[in-house]
Amino acid sequence: MILSCNNISKSFGTDVIIKSCSFNIEDHEKAAIVGINGAGKSTLLKIITGEEPADTGIVTLAKDKTLGYLAQQQDLQSDRSIYDELLSVKQYILDMESELRRIEAAMNNASGDELESLMNRYTNLNHEFEMNNGYAYKSEITGVLKGLGFAEEDFSLHVNTLSGGQKTRVSLGKLLLSKPDIIMLDEPTNHLDMDSISWLENYLLNYSGAVLIVAHDRYFLDKIVSKIIEIDNGDCTVFSGNYTDYASKKAILRNMKLKEYLNQQRDIKHQEEVIAKLKQFNREKSIKRAESREKMLDKIKVVDKPVELNAKMNIKLEPSVISGNDVLTVTDLTKSFDGNTLFNNINFEIKRGERVALIGNNGTGKTTILKLINGIIQPDSGSIYLGAKVAIGYYDQEHHVLDPDKTLFQEIQDAYPDLNNTQIRNTLAAFLFTDDDVFKYIRDLSGGERGRVSLAKLMLSNANLLILDEPTNHLDIVSKEILENALNSYTGTVLYVSHDRYFINATATRIIELTNQNIVNYIGNYDYYIEKRDILTAKAFPDTPDISSDNISVKSSKLSWQQSREEQNKLKKKQNEIKKTEERIAEIEDRMSAIDAEYSDPSIGSNTARLMELHNESTQLKKELDTLYEHWEELMEEM
Repeated sequence: MILSCNNISKSFGTDVIIKSCSFNIEDHEKAAIVGINGAGKSTLLKIITGEEPADTGIVTLAKDKTLGYLAQQQDLQSDRSIYDELLSVKQYILDMESELRRIEAAMNNASGDELESLMNRYTNLNHEFEMNNGYAYKSEITGVLKGLGFAEEDFSLHVNTLSGGQKTRVSLGKLLLSKPDIIMLDEPTNHLDMDSISWLENYLLNYSGAVLIVAHDRYFLDKIVSKIIEIDNGDCTVFSGNYTDYASKKAILRNMKLKEYLNQQRDIKHQEEVIAKLKQFNREKSIKRAESREKMLDKIKVVDKPVELNAKMNIKLEPSVISGNDVLTVTDLTKSFDGNTLFNNINFEIKRGERVALIGNNGTGKTTILKLINGIIQPDSGSIYLGAKVAIGYYDQEHHVLDPDKTLFQEIQDAYPDLNNTQIRNTLAAFLFTDDDVFKYIRDLSGGERGRVSLAKLMLSNANLLILDEPTNHLDIVSKEILENALNSYTGTVLYVSHDRYFINATATRIIELTNQNIVNYIGNYDYYIEKRDILTAKAFPDTPDISSDNISVKSSKLSWQQSREEQNKLKKKQNEIKKTEERIAEIEDRMSAIDAEYSDPSIGSNTARLMELHNESTQLKKELDTLYEHWEELMEEM
């Protein structure tokens, strides 16, 4: 065990964020903390690092172990270049290298005991240098920088000139190179493109230390973690497995908990009815029996009803007018900035009802294409044609469509003047803005809150072509799933840019990849893209060698995809068997409740034959119930 958290609790004023949270992280283990926005995930990381004090509880880091932490936002200040900033992590290597050169120079002029001493010192230091990868530290730094999406020409850029996202990537690179015994990352994929996320996945999978991640990237979590720590309404629960395993178990456990609650409530109601009936008889024996049942009822430990958090957006996307079949036609589109050609003579069409994901590395021009379609900027050449009756609804990842000097209420009111006050409030409430929240200024909102306002405006637009730029940024997992369901139910057409692979997999009917200043088309979701990428890219660019960044990883991804399908089929079978087992358990519990009720019926009190029948039936049902519970537990373990 490298890290232990015991009974951690934290409140801010009257708001209880974390209640008695306990979990352990083992050596080399990869784990994630999940929960809705505001659940306390980042707070828990800060408590572990000591940045935030806990109200109660103890955090224990194993002796002589090091901890590295990357917060969501980085304000890295440095006059050094990107390369030199990462090189600073290896200062101890540089010091050893300088000492080796010094000893080498000294040995040239030494002899006798002095030379032997220097040679021993040199041998020991050189061994330590090798053990710390001293002869390959430059290539290690280069590999990390390229893996995180920096090109070689970026290495010389000064840190102080970088954007917030670039600074976060530099900080992440420094943390990875420092190789702590446990790495803690808060939303590490927010500023990475798909290739960089894939690289980070492989890096963390092969990392020799432990990893604790807060992330909303479900695809990322599925690949890396083997333990999920959930914070839900302040309660902390540990699940084994990756995110998909957790989601399945969570649903099953909640259903079981709800059934347990409903069954107990039904039993309590039944007992109360029997007690009332016995008291109505108004006889000494019946009253005593009623009092006996009341005492038993008082001793029952009442099961709490599972809490359904009122923290879910209510998105309903529906076009007011049906467009023509040909929604968008792009012909010979070219765009350059400052002499840098983003794409050249690209062509594609989008038909009504399609959900198209536009993907590609950072800087390839994905957002630029969306802006060109919206008429925000003009192309160098080429044409963009919108079909008959096409009305665009645009979601901008930077939320430039929002006025920072307006309140939420004013933002909706000015955009949709036909809405009355109640309709505006109801719309904002559907996106979790209630009471005085509606009078907050846009400039004071977090990124996630601005995203919800933009989605509210999008819903009201009733557009039949939705153009979305990174719509899942800053959304928690629950909100992402709600947006996925809304898009999948939407009868219009969708074109979006996203690096959220799970989201793409769940929503896209087609993928357009922007690469090598051109596009490659994939008729399928992200799994299909992974399967066909190597083949279709080679066909699209036959004269370009090794277009695929890593043939091995593509083959591995294909194998992983096939295995995933097989696992999904097995999972469905297990889920069906669990469902049947739970249904039979419920039937038996209902029948046993009915037997208890009949036992209590005074009319059969002297009917020995009937009482014997009920006793035998009850005995058999109890045996079957025990067997079913064991079988259910076995199934849950297999899940």
